Amino acid sequence: AAGVGLVLCPGCDLDTSRQSIQLAEAYPHVYAAAGVHPEDALGLPVDWLDQVAEMTRHPKVKAIGEIGLDYYWEENPPRAFQKEVMARQMALAEQLDLPVVIHDRDAHGDCMDMVRAFPGVRGEFHCYSGSVEDARILLDRGWYLGFGGALTFKNARKAPEVAAYAPLDRLLLETDSPYLAPVPFRGKRNDSRYLPYVAERIAAIKGICAEEAE
Repeated sequence: AAGVGLVLCPGCDLDTSRQSIQLAEAYPHVYAAAGVHPEDALGLPVDWLDQVAEMTRHPKVKAIGEIGLDYYWEENPPRAFQKEVMARQMALAEQLDLPVVIHDRDAHGDCMDMVRAFPGVRGEFHCYSGSVEDARILLDRGWYLGFGGALTFKNARKAPEVAAYAPLDRLLLETDSPYLAPVPFRGKRNDSRYLPYVAERIAAIKGICAEEAE
């Protein structure tokens, strides 16, 4: 009803990946991704990767994610373990020829190393926070860059530069609900109704109209 015509809803663990599939089954404009987020990597069953692989057989599962590395929270799993879980999902994506949705927080160098280690994998760097130089590497390799409400923040530095540099057909509008609501809703619960504010910011950066950005 708010004009959002297409949604890819990622999982964070096995249960939420299944919930994403249920949402995709219930709504024609919703598709799912299945995967294990670095914050949820501990306590997985032995066959967790087989379960992710099985979920990808569903016709509305279009990616593996949200996967990646998060070094921000001290209580997160050890870095070596996070990298192992990410690498196994990157290998699965390469095997199945599926894109991935990458979570990269305070771990940009290691995430870029993972991209280099799996040259056959493509996908999206969600809430991209890296430099223009790294963006150039990713774009040259066929990756997409995602931008959400953080692009509208006054303290956003690198993101506007990257949004200006990247071609429109390689940018994705993101929600990251319930976090990172755009200005003027910063601090409130985020949802996809606020995507036009992100599109307007991209349009302003690129000097185009909001409709073209959408």
